[in-house]
Amino acid sequence: MSIREIFMPALSSTMTEGKIVSWEKAAGDKVEKGETVVIVESDKADMDVESFYEGYMAHILVEAGGTAPVGSTIALLTETEAEIETAIAQAKSHAAPAKAVAAATGPGQIVAPEPASVGSTNSTAQNGSSRTGRTIASPRARKLAKEFKVDLSGISGSGPHGRIIAEDVETAAGNTVTTPPQPAIAPAHSTPTVTPAATPTPMPVAVTPGQTVPLTTLQNAVVRTMLHSLSVPTFHVGYTIASDELNKLYKQIKSKGVTMTALLAKAVAMTLQKHPLLNTNYSEQGMVHPSNINIAVAVAMDDGGLITPVLQNADQQDIYSLSRNWKSLVERARAKQLQPQEYSSGTFTISNLGMFGVDTFDAILPPGQGSILAIAASRPEVVATADGMMGIRTLMKVNITCDHRVIYGAHAAAFLQDLAKLIETNSQSLTM
Repeated sequence: MSIREIFMPALSSTMTEGKIVSWEKAAGDKVEKGETVVIVESDKADMDVESFYEGYMAHILVEAGGTAPVGSTIALLTETEAEIETAIAQAKSHAAPAKAVAAATGPGQIVAPEPASVGSTNSTAQNGSSRTGRTIASPRARKLAKEFKVDLSGISGSGPHGRIIAEDVETAAGNTVTTPPQPAIAPAHSTPTVTPAATPTPMPVAVTPGQTVPLTTLQNAVVRTMLHSLSVPTFHVGYTIASDELNKLYKQIKSKGVTMTALLAKAVAMTLQKHPLLNTNYSEQGMVHPSNINIAVAVAMDDGGLITPVLQNADQQDIYSLSRNWKSLVERARAKQLQPQEYSSGTFTISNLGMFGVDTFDAILPPGQGSILAIAASRPEVVATADGMMGIRTLMKVNITCDHRVIYGAHAAAFLQDLAKLIETNSQSLTM
């Protein structure tokens, strides 16, 4: 007899528990090696979990919607149909399957996690089918296929290893463009504006008076992050930057798909080249100096929680590539299809609430980073000019939070001074 356990996998380094989004296999179903058996919600993404073994789904211990700690058993898999009843009996009596560990190559290796948008290494056919003939598709692609009534078996997947992704389904359904393209990718990161009519409306949060609603997996991840931040000695430094030239540049290249988020990220990345200390972080062994400048940008999710898609090597990308990458990151973040390295590899974070008209705010330092920059609204204000006259300039207040174990006040101040100089007098360099 061979009964194997399916464990809750660790899909990221920070994941402590996972939530079952859906089971792709029901009790009694045949399971092929490399076939997706369950979709798990990690901290910030939905991931396919695939079987290392061939057999039969005997018993599901954690139903869809339930959560389980990493490494705990969520289902049982048997080698033959005849063993299913025995596996169920063992599960009900809380007895561990006798040969689960012996049959596996190691704990937690019964199933292999794969990003929802990444194909299994067992997938080789171009039509989105695995070697076993099963259609391989991301969770979002399956959902769209149901909405559009599209047969996945007739679609050629354009994802890695032939996996069918959402765009393939949209193309097959004649819905390649489902929403009008917009220059501003995310409402939370569009260009600061002083016109009340252009102020975006925050996404309403569902509230049920008189009830206690459990936190989502993503919200729990944010809670753990915030609690960790309490142990870090931080300080804040504020600065007022004239954004007239930056706003002018944005208006000139907005039609080419450039976003204000990309412009701000590029400006920060270029300034970090001159101030690498602001790109460092603290560790038990000492100061960690990353080899890359990866700008993470905070994005509020529609269903609650926060995620920080990362613009890799932001200082080396041109503004147009940076904007395209940001558009892709936000779209996949909202579809919960980001891979862990796309939201956990930031070396410096930007949090922008300017579009909501806030005057100033303090951002909480993320774990593993030394700095985060809070960006408030740009507002026209009456100021004294260099010749002693009065004039109107658009001013934007920023506030940096730093880890005082590796960064001091003078370092932060010098960084903000050079950032202001770049934005105020040399914004055109952002397009070079």
